[in-house]
Amino acid sequence: MDFRPTEEQELLRRTVREFAETEILPHVRQWDQDQHFPAPLMPKLAALGLLGIQFPERYGGAAMSALDYCICIEELARVDPAIALSVAAHNGLCASHIALFGTEAQKTKYLTPLARGEKIGAWGLTESTSGSDAAGMRTHATRDGGGWVLNGSKTFTTHGRVGDVFVIMAVTDRTAGTKGISAFVVEKGTPGISPGKKEDKLGMRASDTSEVVLENCRVPGDQLLGEAGQGFVHTMQVLDAGRIGIAALAVGLAQGAYEAELRYAKERKSFGKTISSFQAIQWKLADAAVRIEGARWLTYRAAYLKGKGARTTLESSMAKLYASETAVRVADDCVQIHGGYGFVKDYPAEKYFRDVKLTTIGEGTSEIQRLVIARQLLSRS
Repeated sequence: MDFRPTEEQELLRRTVREFAETEILPHVRQWDQDQHFPAPLMPKLAALGLLGIQFPERYGGAAMSALDYCICIEELARVDPAIALSVAAHNGLCASHIALFGTEAQKTKYLTPLARGEKIGAWGLTESTSGSDAAGMRTHATRDGGGWVLNGSKTFTTHGRVGDVFVIMAVTDRTAGTKGISAFVVEKGTPGISPGKKEDKLGMRASDTSEVVLENCRVPGDQLLGEAGQGFVHTMQVLDAGRIGIAALAVGLAQGAYEAELRYAKERKSFGKTISSFQAIQWKLADAAVRIEGARWLTYRAAYLKGKGARTTLESSMAKLYASETAVRVADDCVQIHGGYGFVKDYPAEKYFRDVKLTTIGEGTSEIQRLVIARQLLSRS
């Protein structure tokens, strides 16, 4: 496998980096402070193809590769992980679920405006009583003539208040366990679906996160996404790919934190010389650089295999686990190297530190990743 970037990928990286530094960086602190979802940024992201990165051109997508996707998410996260999270959730969860399992009619109706950036996607899986245990969900859908009626609620939904197209998982047969879960497409404005509590988050504050409430929400039969009872299986496949995106986000966040600590170490003087001349600081920088590079290649390997059509359950979980835990360590060292200035908002260190924790929780906690990895290894031995 040759992961050396092509000229086109080098250009893509420069383009997204320039966009992030021009359109996002000046606003990062204010958006974070205000928990402001920057809706006007969405058309600008769409103009670069960043809201339809991997989807075919016939659906309005940019038809980029899985590796290109990682580069895009990485460069956004280097500047603001919250914006990268919104882009990853839109592409890798909602739109991806429709692209993978929707009918041609559903792709034309829903995927096309999502890929063009005309609509924002949301994906509802987690509930207050079922996080890692997705099979324990309470939201249910019952048949009503030719359609379905959904009742329940979803928590921690990215774009729960601003989304236009929702993919909602619901139990359709309580007796069938994981084989009794189905997925539905629900449009904003449908009677019975409404945003609930907006979460006041530790980090990733510019990414909209809220509860989604479903009260006698009626949808036509053609909004069943995939076959009835296949929702859980399809969800696991969506998460396999989605975890590559979170790994890329973690790599980008770690890169941004590393660059911030390197810059500060070369400027800050103590005992008459820059702190970058001290071995204790040099080792932190060296360890960060090595770990980030390892996380990047694990992530790119998973993306490469995905692009080849291979199943990546093991590789995605490995990349997500290692990249997220690497990012946590690098962000922690970023604060430590900044000292007292790492604890105040005048420098980016504290924001990376707050943002990073979600990477070890979202789309499967580190504990779940270890469980997935272990099961994959044991099944292959």
